[in-house]
Amino acid sequence: MTTGSAAAHKPAAKKSKADAPRKENLFKRLRKFLREVMSELRKVIWPNRKQMITYTTIVLVFVSFMVAYVFGLDLAFIRGVRWLFG
Repeated sequence: MTTGSAAAHKPAAKKSKADAPRKENLFKRLRKFLREVMSELRKVIWPNRKQMITYTTIVLVFVSFMVAYVFGLDLAFIRGVRWLFG
């Protein structure tokens, strides 16, 4: 006794190349992509000079702190390994 419908067991109809949507030319797609990129870039709110200097300073200070922190950890591990293994 089967409970499934007969339509569920039929193989799907194969699509011919004529039914498939055609891809646009490579250059048309590239041009469309670049147009959309430019459109999106117009929507971007760019930082002004003061904001850029502030953000750059924050990044440089943070990176300097992280370099010093990793350097300190490296020194501590080197001294610990030398102490442990002689």
